Amino acid sequence: MNLSRRAYQNAVTAAGHLLAGEKPIRILRSLNWPAETGHAFLASGGQTLPVIEYPPFDGTETRAQLAAARALLVGDHPVFAWLRRTADKLELAAAMLENIGSAAFYQYSQRLYGTPERVLLDGVTKTINLARHLDDALANLDFGQLVVGGTEEEMNAEEFAGQLAGRLPKYFQDQAPAIEIDENMSSKAAAGSRRIRISKTATFSAMDVHQLMMHEALVHTATALNGRAQTEFPILGAGHAGTTEIQEGLAVFAELISGALDPIRFRRLVDRVIAIQMSVDGADFIEVYKYFLGQHEKPAQAFDDTRRVFRGGVITGGAPFTKDGVYLNGLLRVHNFMRTVIKLRRADLIRLLFVGKLDLEDVPALAALATNGHLTPANILPPWARDMRFLVSYLAYSSFLNQVKLPGLQSYYTTMLDEVPDVWDFTDSGNA
Repeated sequence: MNLSRRAYQNAVTAAGHLLAGEKPIRILRSLNWPAETGHAFLASGGQTLPVIEYPPFDGTETRAQLAAARALLVGDHPVFAWLRRTADKLELAAAMLENIGSAAFYQYSQRLYGTPERVLLDGVTKTINLARHLDDALANLDFGQLVVGGTEEEMNAEEFAGQLAGRLPKYFQDQAPAIEIDENMSSKAAAGSRRIRISKTATFSAMDVHQLMMHEALVHTATALNGRAQTEFPILGAGHAGTTEIQEGLAVFAELISGALDPIRFRRLVDRVIAIQMSVDGADFIEVYKYFLGQHEKPAQAFDDTRRVFRGGVITGGAPFTKDGVYLNGLLRVHNFMRTVIKLRRADLIRLLFVGKLDLEDVPALAALATNGHLTPANILPPWARDMRFLVSYLAYSSFLNQVKLPGLQSYYTTMLDEVPDVWDFTDSGNA
């Protein structure tokens, strides 16, 4: 697994070319819609299709850097394979942005992020299968009964930013990212290595503070900073389309393992997958918007969720942006990876996921670099990865559940509970 001195230097130089090639590719920024688009759509009562113009993208410089990198990556070492995969993903991303607003955009999007119909690693299950299963499981829950004493009080963006600012220094010390309030965002928050942006128009709860810390700050920001600390391979600090699925899967897993993933948030991730499939099947922007309204979303939130599906694609349907499908598929991949490494007694590989932004296919290459002292251990870690005692216990138990034949157990309890009446209702705060 060792690289010769010359081969190692080629890898370092190639990684530098990849970082330079990645720099112009700012996918979400390129797909952004002005705030006026949402205002006009909602003012029309959701009856007029949005009209969007995107800035042109020229991938010439990116391709030149990728060609220079590939020329240095001759050989079958895992490190070379990792860097070649990165070059391939960056080339696809550049081509996707060059075809923004057209049907061809969707062809590149599905090669980068997959589609809801993509078959998972078991060779049978599709992401849309998981989405529909979760949709059915969560459909009839009374979310109001899940919190004793009623729902949490809402806070605005400024109050939320204040809550977050008080928590960041504990984990980031002098590297704590700045917090900015942005009036033109399609999500509640987004994080990079230097700043966390918060939607000015969103409302938040105390659970949202916990969720954002686990997802945005302690995964997205942490891996960006840990990756930027890799002086020989700073490409690990760059978030690109080739790392998106595992980044988002790791971030959703972080919510799950830390108790920050509530059913409303989970349902929203599920709804986005179903909405992508609707657009693939031909639904236009208005039809998908109505679907989100039917999921009890407020009009502004329904618009934002619909925008996430159609940004960069075709408003009249058939060619969406498929990125939002990676949250569920990434969660499956990360969860199964972690269960496997615990079964193999390789818990050391869990913290490797935080050395930067990566795909699970990159683990052999990064492990080889780490073993030979060419990577710096992740400095910023979420609590559950710094102290893995609970994580290991949970994963060990979770891996055993695969061997249990659940249908028989479920049939037994279904029969047993068939006529059991409802019990205490804690939605009335007086019962708390």
